[in-house]
Amino acid sequence: MTAMPPGWNARLALGFAERAGRTRLVERHQRGPLAVQRPFHPEGAPCHCYLLHPPGGLVGGDRLEIAVSVDSGAHALLTTPGATKLYRSNGAEAHQTQHLRVAADGILEWLPQENILFAGTHARLATQVDLDPGARFIGWEVQALGRPANGERLTTGTADLSLAIQRAGRPLLLDRLRIDAGTGLDGPAGLRGFAVTGTLVATGIDREDLAAVRGLAATDSDILWGATLLDDLLVARCLAPFAEPARRLFAAIWGILRPRLLSLPACPPRIWGT
Repeated sequence: MTAMPPGWNARLALGFAERAGRTRLVERHQRGPLAVQRPFHPEGAPCHCYLLHPPGGLVGGDRLEIAVSVDSGAHALLTTPGATKLYRSNGAEAHQTQHLRVAADGILEWLPQENILFAGTHARLATQVDLDPGARFIGWEVQALGRPANGERLTTGTADLSLAIQRAGRPLLLDRLRIDAGTGLDGPAGLRGFAVTGTLVATGIDREDLAAVRGLAATDSDILWGATLLDDLLVARCLAPFAEPARRLFAAIWGILRPRLLSLPACPPRIWGT
């Protein structure tokens, strides 16, 4: 029997630093099909970057690693031009890991578009955020468990999804969701039959910020969401029938928090409008 060829083994490491009043991409190491478009500055000092994966999705055996480092005084906003697709697997697992590090007085906005996990995928997605004291972070992750527009659910395959945030080595949030052949998709202790789940986090939050977020009316009556405060970490979670209402909700929360936390109005990446 012919062995299956190995998947892509790709890595992208980015480093951001303040130079002459603007954040610059000062370090970029690339291996395999991971890249970044030319950084630009649509709002002055902050640096916007779009992460690219030219194959457009992951299959079994692929391993993608993204490492981002933001130095003191720097401000980076990272997003993706489209959803990341994790396709049906022949049994091999697809891995995508993100390690985000923010130094004291640095700012990182991590705003990727959703992951779409096809039925039959075997996927392991992990995001680790390491913050120094005084670092600021706003980020979200949206997971579509199946293709709800096609009526497809993740009733076959597996998904292991984790998000960990720590400050100075102290855990602030350890979050993990595991789905195996549909287990956990339904029931009040699971995802209640919703196909999309999302988590948004932000540091440096006080109770007035939390009240402002909670005052946001959901734009879709079918979406369930809530927000809580863990020390100064806001955690907002949602369950939705499709990815779009989850993205709209998180963009609205980001629009409330950005002026309060960063003294900047929301500046949606242009790629979101295409």
